[in-house]
This record gives sequence, C-alpha cells and structure tokens, in this order.
Amino acid sequence: MSGRGGRGGSRGGAANANSGERKKRESILNLAQYVDTSVKIKFMGGREVTGTLKGFDQLMNLVMDDVVEEYENNVMPPRNLGLVVLRGPNIVLISPTDGSAEIENPFA
Repeated sequence: MSGRGGRGGSRGGAANANSGERKKRESILNLAQYVDTSVKIKFMGGREVTGTLKGFDQLMNLVMDDVVEEYENNVMPPRNLGLVVLRGPNIVLISPTDGSAEIENPFA
C-alpha cells in the first residue's frame, strides 16, 4: 500500500517528536490592563459599541457591561444593550475611550 490514504496514525514522526518543547504563544495585546475600564469596539460591518470591559479569553471574545451601540453619522439614536458577550472573530478594533497609549513594537 502506498503512503497515501492510510488508516490514520501519525502525521510524520519528526514534527511530533518536539511538540512538548513548543513555545507558548503570547498575545500581542494585553487586555488585562483594560479590565473594568471603558473601551470602544468596532466590528466588521461598521457597528460600534462602547462599554466597560469585564473579561476576555484567548480568542478575543469579550464580556462587557453597560454597553451602548452607536451608529455612524447618528442615523439612529444610541441603543443601550447592557451586559453582552462579543465574539472575537468579528472584532476589528479595540480602543480605550480615554485615549490611546503607545506600546512597544512586538515584531521588532
């Protein structure tokens, strides 16, 4: 039988031998410093919300309280949403409402 289409098993011995030595991936952005502070979030599609960051996970899913959804050009009045969970894959921008801070370039 050829090496293709087998019945499962290993996907190559050499690559799996060092899997225990992988470096832990660190997040570029440390959101812990923004917990319990007001942040503005922009989503794909143009929606924007402002609220207090309460928690987050490694996938950038956010838990926020006192959330207000605002529309571009004030097309509609702001909408109070309260406590919400925001999905990380849809988030484009996270910004503190009190201004921004300069961070060290993680790629340099």
